[in-house]
Amino acid sequence: MQPTVSTVEDPEKKKKKEEKAKEKELKKLKAAQKAEAAKMKAQQGTKGSKKKNTKREAAEENATDYIDPHTPSGEKKQLSSQMAKQYNPVAVENSWYQWWEKSNFFVADSSSSKPPFVIVLPPPNVTGALHIGHALTAAIQDTIIRWRRMSGYNTLWVPGMDHAGIATQVVVEKKIMREKQLTRHDLGRENFVSEVWNWKNQHGGTILKQLRRLGASLDWSRECFTMDEKRSRAVTEAFVRLHEEGLIYRDLRLVNWDCVLRTAISDIEVEYLDIKERTLLKVPGYKKLVEFGVLTSFAYPLEGGLGEIVVATTRVETMLGDTAIAVHPEDPRYKHLHGKFAIHPFNDRKLRIVCDAILVDPKFGTGAVKITPAHDPNDFEVGKRHNLEFINIFTDDGMINSNGGSAFIGMPRFEAREALTKALEEKGLYRGAKNNEMRLGICSRTNDIIEPLIKPQWYVNCKDMAKEALDAVMCEERKIEIIPCQYAAEWRRWLENIRDWCISRQLWWGHRIPAWYASLEDDQLTEVGAYSDHWVVARNEEEAHIRAKQLFAGKKFQLSQDPDVLDTWFSSGLFPLSVLGWPDETEDFRAFYPTAVLETGHDILFFWVARMVMLGSKLGGDVPFRKVYLHPMIRDAHGRKMSKSLGNVIDPLEVITGISLDGLHKRLEEGNLDLSELQVAKEGQRKDFPDGIPECGADALRFALVSYTAQSDKINLDIQRVVGYRQWCNKLWNAVRFAMSKLGDDYIPPSNFVYEGLPFSCQWILSVLNKAIAKTVKSLDSYEFSDAATAVFSWWQFQLCDIFIEVIKPYFYSNDPTLISARTSAQDTLWLCLDNGLRLLHPFMPFVTEELWQRLPSPRDSARKESIMICEYPTVIEHWTNEKVENEMNLVESVVKSYRSLRAELPANERNERRSAFAHCQTDEVAETIKVHESEISTLAALSSLQVLRQNDDPPAGCSVSIVNENLSVYLKLQGNINVEAELEKLKKKMEEIQKQCDNLNKMMGASGYQQNAPRHVREEDQARLEMLMQQLSLCEDATQRLGKATDASENGGNGN
Repeated sequence: MQPTVSTVEDPEKKKKKEEKAKEKELKKLKAAQKAEAAKMKAQQGTKGSKKKNTKREAAEENATDYIDPHTPSGEKKQLSSQMAKQYNPVAVENSWYQWWEKSNFFVADSSSSKPPFVIVLPPPNVTGALHIGHALTAAIQDTIIRWRRMSGYNTLWVPGMDHAGIATQVVVEKKIMREKQLTRHDLGRENFVSEVWNWKNQHGGTILKQLRRLGASLDWSRECFTMDEKRSRAVTEAFVRLHEEGLIYRDLRLVNWDCVLRTAISDIEVEYLDIKERTLLKVPGYKKLVEFGVLTSFAYPLEGGLGEIVVATTRVETMLGDTAIAVHPEDPRYKHLHGKFAIHPFNDRKLRIVCDAILVDPKFGTGAVKITPAHDPNDFEVGKRHNLEFINIFTDDGMINSNGGSAFIGMPRFEAREALTKALEEKGLYRGAKNNEMRLGICSRTNDIIEPLIKPQWYVNCKDMAKEALDAVMCEERKIEIIPCQYAAEWRRWLENIRDWCISRQLWWGHRIPAWYASLEDDQLTEVGAYSDHWVVARNEEEAHIRAKQLFAGKKFQLSQDPDVLDTWFSSGLFPLSVLGWPDETEDFRAFYPTAVLETGHDILFFWVARMVMLGSKLGGDVPFRKVYLHPMIRDAHGRKMSKSLGNVIDPLEVITGISLDGLHKRLEEGNLDLSELQVAKEGQRKDFPDGIPECGADALRFALVSYTAQSDKINLDIQRVVGYRQWCNKLWNAVRFAMSKLGDDYIPPSNFVYEGLPFSCQWILSVLNKAIAKTVKSLDSYEFSDAATAVFSWWQFQLCDIFIEVIKPYFYSNDPTLISARTSAQDTLWLCLDNGLRLLHPFMPFVTEELWQRLPSPRDSARKESIMICEYPTVIEHWTNEKVENEMNLVESVVKSYRSLRAELPANERNERRSAFAHCQTDEVAETIKVHESEISTLAALSSLQVLRQNDDPPAGCSVSIVNENLSVYLKLQGNINVEAELEKLKKKMEEIQKQCDNLNKMMGASGYQQNAPRHVREEDQARLEMLMQQLSLCEDATQRLGKATDASENGGNGN
């Protein structure tokens, strides 16, 4: 297979390519619109076949009236003259974003008098494409920002990209190897960095374009990149200031070393593999599989013919760097060897036997531990405690160096492992091997096995900054709140056990460390870095010369800049400062720092969040944000981590636009899976997405992701839930479409809405709207996004669509004068609900709400905002709240639910027939309520008539019965003879259920200590609940007796005839 060769496009070609892509997108949209028009035409034809007059109307209807005209990019969307009969996300989500952006709706004003609300987008890697985790971040943050913008805040949401040192360097190194068969070392540093910038300018930023597709209302005028000029200056300034305060220093310590990348890497880039027993693994650069999970024992001969001492290791090759053997001071087996020496079998090095109670467990193994201070973290500490020699035996690419001895020099480390085992056998020092559980550190970028190496590096002293960051979260007058609160404990654990932070990386892509080494003319050691006091830290080379002249007055010197770059997390840790203009006292910095909230995944709480707090507090004078919201990690529907090899990775753009199973397979084939992994991944896709992923649109995806946040740790994402919200968008669309038809073309909403005298249903929908607004705002304010989404959804679905719209239909279809007079009130209330409801929903679903809101008529004599996104967010209007009305509607709903349950028991061919019904009331109050709301009940339950019966009235025979509550039973008239046995069985089950509840309640109330310990209000509530259940039981018994009497009467009547 020939390698794919890609070349850098010239700007002209790139422009043409972009124009073609736009044309292609436009064609796709037109095709979708044509398909929609064809579907409507077909529907018109079908309807027309029923009656001649409908046929004529259908023929006259123009299908193009339902298609949006073409809108030039950036202009306000032109809407079709008629609303499409079905929701189409492609059509709805087209054009709005470009108009929002061009209209500067996203741009914050640093001179505004509004209170600021700022979020900094966690900068995605420049190498990245949008994945489902980014989509979750964008959905949550855009919901917050849109809500705050509509609530009167001066909102700023800052977009940016991270240069992603290791990730980007790896991508470009692979590219030049594939295209030119060259390594970065072949190119040289300057040419390689130039290649990376070319790649960044051509391919970087893909993810930011994709965020627009999700509707993210970021302030693009403030877009930044961690390696642009301003951010680079901030990084240099931070390094210099921290060094001047003694918080950045250079030291020789162990680091996580990747032999493929030839650099130190951060802890977050190390993944751990737990190995139970002997295991063969593929390691980059090795043809043969490498053995792990084995503990090898061998003997060191003791000096002076005292015998031998046996040690064990999982890394035999490191014995070439051993400089001591440790034993426990109280271990009697080795007391005679304290202070003695063993002799290294391959280089005759004397190994001191040291006593160390901290490291050595005398009960484990032989009780003697080989010490390799330069290649093991524990041994490193032993080396410092006992002043041992630190001998590095590896080159940067993982070969044995000259310190390892002539017999092994130049060998790759894992080949040396085999050679050393064989050599020990030949010397008679090998003592066997056995299975051993171990944890293997692996680089997440290269899959290389991490090698602890001792290297001179730059470090940040984190102790005092960590204490301040800990207090910011944990002290009484805390400056930062972490949500969910359980992660505060993790914050404490990390910061109380913090170690100094290694910020050096041996890469070429990144911020070059602003430190220069001064080689003095009279230095005996000429290697760069040989003298730790020869380093000069400065903002640039000119300043370094000035400082060096002061330090080395009268001496000749040459300066050479440290070739290393800074850890990417260092520049990321400065991001809330640098994006607002620090170190300069800019207008943005004064207006917007500190920011309001940081929203990110809980997996980088320490690596990024804690470092931002430390650096922000130290350099910015305050914590960088007031709240930290940590979202869950997304898994697949089965709870598995998303992995290309499992085939369960979900691309949010594929959910938005839809993709076939073949398309999913093709994406896998374009990756780098081997054949066996490819088969497993394809099988996984066939199981999870047998029909591919249907087109859902950005709104449905956003709403699903926000709804999932109730799962505070992990989200098990099921695409069917997204599909469900896509269908709900259609319901929303149809509800507004119905409403628009009832408002009529000439309807103008009143400037001043009059609440007094509204029909019952109108009073009710406004009262529950109030509650939905209050619940949504409260939930958003407390970062309970799932609860907020549920509150909005429930009001639209269960109260507006399922009840209110159904209840007011008679106002528009009936000629009853009393209903006609209520029509205007219903229209005004309906418009008010749509306007408030769309604004309430907008932060969650920006596209469909904008499209629908733009179709609403404007009130008379009032200036309408250009866009829903700059309207005011709904607020509670106190006089709309009406508990009495809500309680009455709750009873109406309960009655309707009971009638629907009875209807569901009918034969399928009878369920749609209207039936007469009866409500048997035990109190006058309930009877009056049912009587007053007979119309609402009959409409919602599809009844032909409803008769209210008082306590002493006998319900008619030939009815099925349902107990609504202790004061009300409902009856539905049946055709023909009633199935008494079925009705009695139903009542029996109901009575058993009620009796069980009574027994449980009696048991609890009769328990020891209940009367003394239960609060009075709880005892009263329990007693009231028991009385209610007993009344329901009595109603069931009465109904049972009536059925029995009816049966007897029927039988007796039959015998008499």
